[in-house]
Amino acid sequence: MGLIEDARKVAEEFEYPAEEVNKGVQEFIRQMDEGLQETGKSMSQIPTYVTSVPNGTEKGVYLAVDLGGTNFRVCSIKLHGDTTFSLTQSKVAIPRELMVAKTSQELFSFLAKQIESFLKLHHNDHFEGFHEKRQAGQDLTDEHFFKLGFTFSFPVQQVGINKGYLIRWTKGFDIADAIGKDVCALLQAEIDALHLPVKVAALVNDTVGTLMARSYTSPGKTGTLLGGIFGTGTNGAYVEKLDKVTKLKKMEVKGDFDSTTGNMIINTEWGSFDNEMSVLPNTPYDDALDKESNNPGIQMFEKRVSGMFLGEILRRAILAMIKDGKTELFSDESSKTNDIHSTCTIAHDSPLYKQWGVDTSFLSIAHGDQSQGYRITRQALSKDLGVDAASSEDAEAIKIIAEAIGRRSARLSAVAIGAVIIATGNLTLTAGEAIDDEQKQLIEEEVVDIGVDGSLVEYYPGFEQYIRDALREIEGIGEKGEKRIRIGIAKDGSGVGAALIALVAGGIDGP
Repeated sequence: MGLIEDARKVAEEFEYPAEEVNKGVQEFIRQMDEGLQETGKSMSQIPTYVTSVPNGTEKGVYLAVDLGGTNFRVCSIKLHGDTTFSLTQSKVAIPRELMVAKTSQELFSFLAKQIESFLKLHHNDHFEGFHEKRQAGQDLTDEHFFKLGFTFSFPVQQVGINKGYLIRWTKGFDIADAIGKDVCALLQAEIDALHLPVKVAALVNDTVGTLMARSYTSPGKTGTLLGGIFGTGTNGAYVEKLDKVTKLKKMEVKGDFDSTTGNMIINTEWGSFDNEMSVLPNTPYDDALDKESNNPGIQMFEKRVSGMFLGEILRRAILAMIKDGKTELFSDESSKTNDIHSTCTIAHDSPLYKQWGVDTSFLSIAHGDQSQGYRITRQALSKDLGVDAASSEDAEAIKIIAEAIGRRSARLSAVAIGAVIIATGNLTLTAGEAIDDEQKQLIEEEVVDIGVDGSLVEYYPGFEQYIRDALREIEGIGEKGEKRIRIGIAKDGSGVGAALIALVAGGIDGP
């Protein structure tokens, strides 16, 4: 068997056919319902206490901070009231040692200092004026404080619009003493220690922010149904009927919210869908990744979908082929067909030999490579992975496997999107059920609006098309239903979305 055939055989392990997609959708809907009825289930289905989505007319200046993974972002957002906004921001990488700090105070103190630096740079007049009033002993009212939306992209048990207890860390963070604590209070304590004119008004998951931002900026009158993140991690938040969230009545701590809308935005935490592995696809590479991760048996959906893990899956697949001995990947067939200058070599310290050594951006490069002889992939192999003089056949083999991993990720993403659309009944009425031609036209024109954000859906070659291919295969959506689904990028979702929720929470005191 030749190298390309070997690669195709590995790629086949990542196949996720229509039958499996539909099984996934049905189980996803079942776990959604289960999570709405009881706490502590695989899919957390967390009530956010946000009960409406914006319509684009909102105005004001708000702060937002975003702890979404490897970076911390501070923004100020001016909402213009006409579906547009202007945004000023700064971004800083989270030092690796703070992601696994001994105390949460170390991390949150660092975050507060970034807010202070941002205010001094971009809102210095307000900052200085506030300090003059404070030092003069003048009364400080709500209007002297910026309302801040805190986008916190980790599982929390939210018990109010600005109060939530950390359930667990994900994405490489691991600070034990923060578990069970109110993350808004942790940030506010460090803000207060620096005497900053800031009140944490809203706790926002990045996915809820994406939903809010898309609804503010989306065209037409249709409100957005779902906000989905497909980047470093993956998660979804959607608009649910309040009467379906039956666990609210059983919860010991109940937050205040406006029940008049009849809706509640739910943060699914779908990264942990099917931790039991009843329907999710599996390969030896997925298995090994999970066993050697810092949270084995948890976030099993995320480990097959999100950008943090796809590069590692590819690395393990490549390594298995190299170690196999029977495949010809990165090995010259015979010394007669190569001279010393073209012999393929792998550096002894190649990232291929290190956990997390392959970034998902490498998959994007290989997947999208249309250059002659896969020159771009071969350059990336040399520059990023220490594989010198790889052949065009080597590069083609890598491309075949990378495509399969990326396609599976997108098709799994479609399971989540499709399940939410079906469970909420947004495609229930079809044109065939219309009572007259006018209603038929209205139904055909009515869109289901989905807001998405994240590097995979924005930059990974063909990711949305793979999602749409799978949506057409889902029973209850099909080709006609897929045409009614509008998927739009929610740019700066975690910034403007957090600002919009801070606006909603404007009258609430800080934690």
